[in-house]
Amino acid sequence: MSFRTRTRSLMAVGALAVAGALALSGCGAVTSGNTSNASGEFELAEYIQKRIDDGESLRIKLSYHDPSLAFATPIKAGMAKAGEEFGVDVQLIGPTGGDAAKQVSELQTLIQQEAVDALAVSSASSDALKPVIAQAYDAGIPIVSFNTDNPDSKQMAFVGQDLKGSGQAEAEELVATLGEGATGKVVVFSLDTGAGWSHDRFSGFEAGIEGTDLEIVGPVNVGNEPSAAYNTVESTMAGQSGVVAIAGLDCCSTTAAAKWVEQSGNAGTITMVGFDLLSATAGYISSGVQAFTISQNPTEQGYQAVKILAEYLLNGTAITSVDTGAEFITKENLAEATVED
Repeated sequence: MSFRTRTRSLMAVGALAVAGALALSGCGAVTSGNTSNASGEFELAEYIQKRIDDGESLRIKLSYHDPSLAFATPIKAGMAKAGEEFGVDVQLIGPTGGDAAKQVSELQTLIQQEAVDALAVSSASSDALKPVIAQAYDAGIPIVSFNTDNPDSKQMAFVGQDLKGSGQAEAEELVATLGEGATGKVVVFSLDTGAGWSHDRFSGFEAGIEGTDLEIVGPVNVGNEPSAAYNTVESTMAGQSGVVAIAGLDCCSTTAAAKWVEQSGNAGTITMVGFDLLSATAGYISSGVQAFTISQNPTEQGYQAVKILAEYLLNGTAITSVDTGAEFITKENLAEATVED
């Protein structure tokens, strides 16, 4: 069976780019202030403007929903590259284990202590982070989302992959891989089914399966601890019959499910697909256990998040969203792909 190899540019939500541009329209230089003004337009905090005027090194922090995940490593690499390029101090922060309350608390402390000049956040929980995103915006701290979108918040832009679009692309490529008229169950796994990014990606996956004779089972929550994730996959699959494919919605559920496919002897019988290109995933693709994975370019996410914030602070460049795209990785183009851990 042949696989279609291609890079698909999934456009970020256009409204975000428009919103970012409108929020900063007419802003040829950074303006100062303590809060958003009466019209709701963004005004830079006075303490940040003073740091710029005094030539102090600017502090840009990226709050990732779980820095212990392997996916955080390339984000950090991209962030560090941009920090060096633009001459700003950068730091990856966030709660181990994806605790939204801890993430909010950490961000609130930074805002209250005026210990940050710009923020990029990847939400453990979209609902939980909306108020603190608004708090940062109203305090005059430039803030964007990266990796996980928060479109109903006061974020000034989004840097990352169109999550719903990428889920739909995964499903459509799976359908093409299975072939016309395929029937049976597709079991879907996620490391956190309650997270906004998981909801978005799964809703896209459902849209991509719609109109076929395939039946979706899940999404099943596996968590981010490898052995527990594998055990969940194993117990889930023990209760299923007629499964023709498994889909992971993220790095960790993908590797756990692929490990089960390999160890259960179902390689070649059950089509395995997923997200991100960890070294383990690359191995599963190379050996034929996994048909394809979708890379969302985390290095570029870290780099672009710092870049748009640094350019705004240093040059007054309008903040707009950046779509980091989606690349399908198969055995055919694996050698040219960048492993993400």
